[in-house]
Amino acid sequence: MSVVTISLIITTYNRPDALTAVVEACFAQSDLGYEIIIADDGSGHNTRQAVAALQARAPLPLRHVWQEDKGFRAARARNLGTLAAKGNYIIFLDGDCIPQRNFISQHRKLAQRGHLVSGSRVLLSEAATRRTLEQHLDLHRLSVVDKLRWRLCGDLNKVLQLLMTWPDWKRTSKRFTWRRIKSCNMAVWRADLELVNGFDESFVGWGHEDADLVVRLFNAGVMRKDGAFATEVFHLWHKETKRDQASSNRAVVRQRAVDRCTRAVRGLQQQQPADVAAGQIMPQ
Repeated sequence: MSVVTISLIITTYNRPDALTAVVEACFAQSDLGYEIIIADDGSGHNTRQAVAALQARAPLPLRHVWQEDKGFRAARARNLGTLAAKGNYIIFLDGDCIPQRNFISQHRKLAQRGHLVSGSRVLLSEAATRRTLEQHLDLHRLSVVDKLRWRLCGDLNKVLQLLMTWPDWKRTSKRFTWRRIKSCNMAVWRADLELVNGFDESFVGWGHEDADLVVRLFNAGVMRKDGAFATEVFHLWHKETKRDQASSNRAVVRQRAVDRCTRAVRGLQQQQPADVAAGQIMPQ
């Protein structure tokens, strides 16, 4: 089997304090054999400053890919990140999801040809998020007692996933579902992304572009592997995103499942090389 080379693509938009906490946790991984690409959906100067400060102390390669702010375009940001990536295995993480110390090593362990890994998240309350960011709390250092206390206080929405790990044989099912898919924590072989033309940038507004990717991958023969009880991340609280297009986007995904669609209408192959080369990758 070929060596797994990992690129971690972190999407962000105008939340430099959360992004800094996430990337600092990435610097503290037990496995540092990977690269980080910040896929920026049009953030302003504060985020650029935060990334530059992180690059100055990064123990591994860290690049910043940026696109103009034209509304919610996470699919395009992830595609730009993929095009800039050097790894043969891509892990997608959102810039408000703090990984545990073994996040990369667990994803590397679960990497299997012909499969994607759909990870999961533990939601932090608004109060716990504020404490984490203002006090620069290291969530890696939470003891079992701390986690149980946070759960009882409502600062975590679940805790069992942080205390135990499933065996690998429980992770793959022949019964496919595209529900509960979160691109805030998902890993895909680069070759499989290229096979289906990446994320579909034709989706308008928030919602379901991640489920669409997984449906098209399944239609192309890629199975879904459950990363729960192994790859949990701490999802920092934020206000709900406006979801005007969510219902219509969901309908598109359902139809593509019926039609056995595999290729994105507008994806990786529709990006112009000049878009990535000329001014969109921020200098280190």
